[in-house]
Amino acid sequence: MATSPERAAQIVAQWRSVTADIARAARDVERTPADVALVAVSKTFPAEDIAPLIAAGQKIFGENKVQEAKAKWPELRRAHPDIELHLIGPLQSNKAREAVELFDVIETIDRPKIAEAIAQEIARTGRSPRLYVQVNTGNEPQKAGVSPKEADAFLTRCRELGLKIDGLMCIPPVDEQASPHFALLAQIARRNGVAALSMGMSADYELAIQLGATHVRVGSAIFGSR
Repeated sequence: MATSPERAAQIVAQWRSVTADIARAARDVERTPADVALVAVSKTFPAEDIAPLIAAGQKIFGENKVQEAKAKWPELRRAHPDIELHLIGPLQSNKAREAVELFDVIETIDRPKIAEAIAQEIARTGRSPRLYVQVNTGNEPQKAGVSPKEADAFLTRCRELGLKIDGLMCIPPVDEQASPHFALLAQIARRNGVAALSMGMSADYELAIQLGATHVRVGSAIFGSR
């Protein structure tokens, strides 16, 4: 069912507000707004809600689950081949083949088994999505991501497998100040020669930009609550 004109207009208006906030936050710390990419998190939202945003000019989207993306995105991407699709949710090794086929960026490499599966699929298909390592900056047992203490060794292991790691990603604990976590991720990236930092969501993306984010993942501030 098509999204109502009112709903479509609301999504686009909220997206414009977010993009303006991103530009302002970047300029406030003397960064170029174009250096901060907005990943519109479209998980759980239907293609009908996504289409108005694509028409308005948004090109980068994030999904949490391989199966949901597989059901939703092929048709959209046939109509809009310049879309860039990010996997921002946990990846199981048995979904590595589909992830490499479907996504342009996989942000959640976090353990050797996943790194090995991704390396095998890249070798098999010749398709090379950009890869980020997810760091569990808060060492939360329920959350995916390599621990900060193990991040350097894991990045080395990924490179030994022939993987080019373009970025790091984190999700700070909800009950803590985000800034120390963003600063920690940036520190790990600097000492390992990693350029991209995917950090900051609807509640804290402006802070993340101040601390060096190159990608911010914003969902509810654009699409509304789930």
